[in-house]
Formats: sequence, structure tokens, C-alpha cells
Amino acid sequence: MKDDNWKDRLNIVYSTNPNFSYETEETEEKETISNEKQPLRISLDKRNRGGKQVTLVTGFVGTENDLQILGKLLKTKCGVGGSAKNNEIIIQGDFRKKVLEILLKESYTKSRII
Repeated sequence: MKDDNWKDRLNIVYSTNPNFSYETEETEEKETISNEKQPLRISLDKRNRGGKQVTLVTGFVGTENDLQILGKLLKTKCGVGGSAKNNEIIIQGDFRKKVLEILLKESYTKSRII
């Protein structure tokens, strides 16, 4: 598989500079702060979901890998599906109280239900 992703350089046609390197829009991931300082907010959302309810956990500050780990923990403890991306965890169904209990057991002390 190629290391050079051609989609990253669609706007560049040709360069005669031998030292030219393509600039990509990579953003640095923030370092994950400790569990006690995470300001997680738990809410119920029904918008744009076909009438289905989902529990949203927002406010996570950290790496995408740590977000995926926390999302997997919440999904397995609740026994439902969901996703974790863009600093947001989506749990299918109304599990606000259960998610809060799980987060408090995992020492996320600043967690609250909105």
C-alpha cells in the first residue's frame, strides 16, 4: 500500500522545487487529561435519528484512542451499540443514569446529566 496519499495533494499540480514536500492538514491530538478533571456531560438526544433515543456523552478531552476505549467500556456495560468519534460517545437508548454510575465508578467525578 502506498504511503503517499494522492487525495491530500489534489490542489497541487506540479512543482519544480526538488525539496518540495506536500503540506497536509494534520492536527495534533490533545493529551488526555486525568479522569477526575474530565468535564463529561450526559444528555438524551432524539434529533435527526428517526425518532430513536440516544445517550450522548460529550466534553471528552484527549486522544481518539482513549475515547474509543471509554466508548467501548460504556457500550459493553450497557449492553448496547453505539459509536465514539469527534470527542463524543453515542450510546443507543436512554441510559443516562447507568452511564453516570459507570463514569463515577471509573473516577470521572465531574460527570453530570444535563
